[in-house]
Amino acid sequence: MKTFESIDALEAAVGTEVALTDWMVITQDRINRFADATDDHQWIHVDAERAARGPFGRTIAHGFLTLSLLPKWMGEAVQVRGVRMAINYGTDRVRFTAPVREGSRVRARFVLQSLQRLAPAGAHLCWRATVEIEGEDKPACVADFLVRYYA
Repeated sequence: MKTFESIDALEAAVGTEVALTDWMVITQDRINRFADATDDHQWIHVDAERAARGPFGRTIAHGFLTLSLLPKWMGEAVQVRGVRMAINYGTDRVRFTAPVREGSRVRARFVLQSLQRLAPAGAHLCWRATVEIEGEDKPACVADFLVRYYA
C-alpha cells in the first residue's frame, strides 16, 4: 500500500504511477454472484457449457464486474492520511478492451492523472486505472476513475 501523509503529499504525485495491486482470481462464483446482483445472466457469463462453445472458450466476467473492483483495489493500494472521507465520484472514458475469462488473474495499475483542490478542504482526483490480465497483452479495462477526498 502506498501511504500519503496528506492531500499536499498526494498532489506531488500527479503524473506518476502510484500503485499496482496484487493479482486476484476471477472465479465463476464471483461472476455468478455479480450476475445475481445485477440480473445480468447472459450465457457468456453464467452458462459454462454453452460458453465453452462460444467465442471466448469459457465464461467471461461482466465488464461492469471488472469496473466495480476499482474501489476495492484503490482501498487496498492507496491510503491518504488526514482525510475524514473519500467518495467515488464516477468514471470517465471507460473501455473494456479484452475479455476476462473465468479463472484469469487480474490486477489494477493506478496513475494519478490530476488533482483539483475543492474548498474548503478537499480534492477531486482523476486516476487512470488499467486492469491487467495476467499473460495478456491487452488490458481488460481502462478507465478514468474519479475520487474525492475531504479533510
